[in-house]
Amino acid sequence: MIKQLRKLCIGCMLVAACGLFFGPAAQAADYDKPIKLGWTAWSTAEANVKLIKKILEDKMGYDVELIMSDIGIQYQGVANGDIDAMIMSWLPTTQKDYWDRFAKDVVNLGPIYTRARLGWAVPSYIPKDKLNSISDLTNPEVAEKLNNKITGIDPGAGIMQASEKAMDEYGLKDAGYQLLSSSGAGMTAALARAVKRDEWIVVTGWSPHWKFAKWDLRYLEDPKGLLGGKERVHCLVRKGFYQDVPYEVFEFFVRYNIPIDDLEQLMLEARNSSYEEAVDAYIENNPKRIHYWMTGELK
Repeated sequence: MIKQLRKLCIGCMLVAACGLFFGPAAQAADYDKPIKLGWTAWSTAEANVKLIKKILEDKMGYDVELIMSDIGIQYQGVANGDIDAMIMSWLPTTQKDYWDRFAKDVVNLGPIYTRARLGWAVPSYIPKDKLNSISDLTNPEVAEKLNNKITGIDPGAGIMQASEKAMDEYGLKDAGYQLLSSSGAGMTAALARAVKRDEWIVVTGWSPHWKFAKWDLRYLEDPKGLLGGKERVHCLVRKGFYQDVPYEVFEFFVRYNIPIDDLEQLMLEARNSSYEEAVDAYIENNPKRIHYWMTGELK
């Protein structure tokens, strides 16, 4: 009888120890559905979703399914429950139309990074006393230095639509300027050539972007506010997400917040190697931040 009681006590202690040391793993094992994470084919989105996926899968034991789609389809997917979460909600201005339409059907967990913005950028070696504002572009001397060109990206992009309006409102078309359509890669290639030669250039820009980690750039002031102001990028989840997933998963998404400078550096490193290598390096170099995202504990 005594031997049986001892065995029972040992068994109880083992169960308690398993609960203490393997609680999160057991919790992950009990949740057998993939966490469906929406993303768009933007470098910022890829950096974030691959970082989140790596942590949730390798460190917390959950399965993550990445669902690539246009931003409007992501809003729709979160609203109707087909997607668990999306991490590319630009507010309050850039995606205002989508937010107005879907806000009542999604849950906003708050920003994953701040200081996001759209605008026109120039290399910092261009003197501020010559070119500091979009209004300065009408100066004939400045126009000549720039060959009357603003280098843009894809014609349908939101920044290009805003840029077309800026061209009209600031009188740049009357001053002989052209807004050149290209691609993201074409824009950064033109910027790289200009920087190498110390030439003047104005490009359509947005933050975060790896070009701000690679080169010393600044935004031109926009007195009319046509290119947008301060933006925040939020995480949205479907209704019922909190009730359905383990607490630690929901709380991870609540705590997930990455400094924009870190994100731009991660994107630059991914460009030089791969997103997988850049994500691994970020996790290795930021153990305290990763631990806080996972547990809420400050080391």
